[in-house]
Amino acid sequence: MSRISEDQVKHVAHLARLAISEDEAVMFTSQLDAIISFAEKLNELDTENVQPTSHVLHMKNVMREDVAKDGLPVDEVLKNAPDHKNGQIRVPSIIE
Repeated sequence: MSRISEDQVKHVAHLARLAISEDEAVMFTSQLDAIISFAEKLNELDTENVQPTSHVLHMKNVMREDVAKDGLPVDEVLKNAPDHKNGQIRVPSIIE
């Protein structure tokens, strides 16, 4: 028995704005049914004493400490800007 119907596949494709043919709907239905069957096998596992986790491995933040420091001087930054005015970098307008 299929756990997902062709109509459901077509509905999801429509929501995702995907144009699929009838042959593709049949193919995706069987593929998604196989995926659902595989996922249902996980229900057979005994997870009674397993603590919930967000990652399989212990995660540690290895980033440096966030410390505020002075940036580049405005004059140095404006040397690289092709167009600037009053200490600001000018860019082409994109909105009419």
